[in-house]
Amino acid sequence: MNNAINLSPEFAIAGQVSSEQLQTAKQQGYQSVVNLRAPGEEGFLHDEQTQAESAGLNYVNIPVSPNTLNETADQVLTQLDELDKPILVHCGSALRAGVMVLAYLATRQGKSTETVLEQARQAGFTAIDNKPPMKQFLETYIADHS
Repeated sequence: MNNAINLSPEFAIAGQVSSEQLQTAKQQGYQSVVNLRAPGEEGFLHDEQTQAESAGLNYVNIPVSPNTLNETADQVLTQLDELDKPILVHCGSALRAGVMVLAYLATRQGKSTETVLEQARQAGFTAIDNKPPMKQFLETYIADHS
């Protein structure tokens, strides 16, 4: 999948995926898809759950916006705990997906903020460095949940 970034063996992040990419995801070994987009967002794939499940993937949609990160993070991380891995987590641009996966990796694997940020940079996920509020959320969430 050309728009996915592997942040760990268990997690990849991406922007919006297509029906074809859902089929490819299953062929590439993914077991689950977590969609962090809200149905009202431009480009939201309204039959994504049907498409994912018909491809043999577990599917969860938890709408997350930059304004609801604090309220939804625990719910997202719980799903990341419970779903079969590897998991493809996506949103519109991969930014929300990346923040949630990095929060998971830090809090569940006991890694520091700087360690997960460096891991993300090495994987090619640098968008968070240009979004201070998202980076601030990640730092605060990790500090509060470690």
